[in-house]
Amino acid sequence: MAAEWAGAGVEMHCDERAMAILKSDSSLKLVAATDEDWGREFLSLVAAVKVVDSLDGALEHIERYGSGHSEAIVTEEYGAAMRFLNEVDAACVYANASTRFTDGGQFGLGAEVGISTQKFHARGPLGVRELTTYKWIIFGSGQVRP
Repeated sequence: MAAEWAGAGVEMHCDERAMAILKSDSSLKLVAATDEDWGREFLSLVAAVKVVDSLDGALEHIERYGSGHSEAIVTEEYGAAMRFLNEVDAACVYANASTRFTDGGQFGLGAEVGISTQKFHARGPLGVRELTTYKWIIFGSGQVRP
């Protein structure tokens, strides 16, 4: 993945473990990550890369730093994918597909549907409908959106 990113010009902000794994490849654009990198939306060809020991570690990291917007897992393990999809708290969760699909137009629902990070949308009198929310779950097999 790092080689593909490098080919696209992506700069990787790496924690110590990721840096130790990737530093031998001089074609990669590597920068030492800071604490501010984990919850940051870069809005450019930059990605923060952290190595964790387990799915539990990844879920904890996402719970602390995730945006609540879109989160993804890339895995061949069905059980890990299902646990990720069920436990991550975000508007859209993906297994093996790009989070760049998070757009109502891509979902066939019209612009801007599915991209909110809010959980409570109702005002005024509340009923069961107003007290519920939804989460988009997307399964893929490597799809990307340019």
